[in-house]
Amino acid sequence: MANPFFKFKNFTVWHDKCAMKVGTDGVLLGAWASVDGCDSILDVGTGTGLISLMVAQRCEADIHAIDIDEAACLQAKDNIAASAYRSRIQVTCTSVQEFAEKKDRTFSHILSNPPYFPNSLKGPDKQRNAARHNDTLPLEELLASCNKMLAPEGKISLILPESLSDALNEITTSYPLYPTRRTLVIPTPGSVPKRILLELSRSQEAACETSQLIIELARHQYSADYIQLTKEYYLNM
Repeated sequence: MANPFFKFKNFTVWHDKCAMKVGTDGVLLGAWASVDGCDSILDVGTGTGLISLMVAQRCEADIHAIDIDEAACLQAKDNIAASAYRSRIQVTCTSVQEFAEKKDRTFSHILSNPPYFPNSLKGPDKQRNAARHNDTLPLEELLASCNKMLAPEGKISLILPESLSDALNEITTSYPLYPTRRTLVIPTPGSVPKRILLELSRSQEAACETSQLIIELARHQYSADYIQLTKEYYLNM
């Protein structure tokens, strides 16, 4: 039986009631996002609340976490309430589209590990399908909503399949939003990139900072870069 919780250095994330469990994608985004100096952060599709908790550990911002799934929101609320960051993180059960229409505030950083399987086969679990497939949150609608709520000097950070890079580039040029940081995530040396970490802003002035991140050198042998990125979170790093 899978462990119903994942213990990090400064907080514990329960995921027994959530469709999407704690995974590498969420940890990568939570550790990679540049949140220094942020005063307001929006976490879109918070799930367990993992990303909100991770960035709360690294900054003093007020954080608003949203998710369309009620069970996920309840789990996130419980995880956050048990943490040292409970006073700075608020959870709301809503879609980002509705949230963008109702909210008249902007955020200095918007983070999302969105559903990203547009064409793959679905299983019988409706909750898991909603968390994994982009029927409820197409990439175009995610970026349109984020763009409405982004502060003039703000940033958007995403983790997506590398295969969606071209589609993302087409969408962002219409706002316009420009890439300022881009990291290709490679599972092992010599393998093709599986994920892309991307930071977007409205500024076209700075050149995009591009890098690669290899996760493992061999089975359970993590790379120095991955250890450096996650060592403030994982217990055994």
